[in-house]
Amino acid sequence: MIHIITDSTSGLPAALAQQYHIPVIPQVILFGDESYLEGVEMDPATFLHRLRAAKELPKTAAPPPGLFVEQFQRLAGPGNTVLCIHPSAELSGTVRSALTAAADFADADIRVLDTRTIAGPLAALVLLAAQWAEQGEGADTIMARLQALIPRSHLYFLVDTLEFLQKGGRIGGAAALIGSVLQVKPILELRDGRVEPLERERTQRKALARLKELTLAQAARGAESRLSVLHAGAPQAAQALAGDLGQQLGVADVMIMDLTPAIVTHAGPGVLGVGFFAEG
Repeated sequence: MIHIITDSTSGLPAALAQQYHIPVIPQVILFGDESYLEGVEMDPATFLHRLRAAKELPKTAAPPPGLFVEQFQRLAGPGNTVLCIHPSAELSGTVRSALTAAADFADADIRVLDTRTIAGPLAALVLLAAQWAEQGEGADTIMARLQALIPRSHLYFLVDTLEFLQKGGRIGGAAALIGSVLQVKPILELRDGRVEPLERERTQRKALARLKELTLAQAARGAESRLSVLHAGAPQAAQALAGDLGQQLGVADVMIMDLTPAIVTHAGPGVLGVGFFAEG
């Protein structure tokens, strides 16, 4: 039997995780000396409230290997395969934690995949893996299909400020924009697992319009796009963007996701983004 495991940076809705029996390993949020398991002890709304009131920015930590060990002990029995599907190792130590835990199960079939992405596209890959497993596909086939989809994944987003990315050490090539952020509204992308600058616009309105243009030009049409809209404390903007893109791309149900605390810690409140897959 094939079992799928992911982590909370996927933003996988609880109902879908329960439907497909997918354990979601929580990231760790640190406010000073206090630590919280994301999605277990702290939800996005509570986190945003604390973030806005905090004198010092919180920090994040990857799930400790012990959390994976608990799941491997339960799922990695004889005849079973465990597929761990996680965010880019450039952004999180989750893959490293999973590999560390898997080393204690030398006789088990545990496979850890660095998807080079995060949030909506990561959730889409997790769901596809679970659906394929449910349909009876083998582990080799599922892994090969996921690997083929990874280069087609796109994630574009707008941030209110680069401060959070800079202080959190996740800024990647977007560091080149520091010092000019008051004059431009950058469009950022996740490229090869790193946050990189894509384009600059003069206003938020123009940046949002360009975000739509990029998505409409590159996304697959219909359900194949696996379209998702991501936000942190901007539900109305996310709803409007999802309605607009969904109508033009022919996607009936666009997944609208609250970005999880582990991501918002580094991206900041007010983030608005789009995840999708391009045509194959």
